[in-house]
Amino acid sequence: MSNVLLEEKAQISVELIIVLAAVVAVVLVLVSQLQATSSQGAQKLEKTAGDVFKKIDDI
Repeated sequence: MSNVLLEEKAQISVELIIVLAAVVAVVLVLVSQLQATSSQGAQKLEKTAGDVFKKIDDI
């Protein structure tokens, strides 16, 4: 009887590890996407700020 319980606990642990690994993989993908997006946003913001300062200088 105790072997059955140990096997069930082992099965749950393996499934939990698989689920956690999948969650970590998804989080890593999301973080890398957010980093790429923020980098692009920073570049656009820098360009826009430069354009605004040029227009101010023209005034």
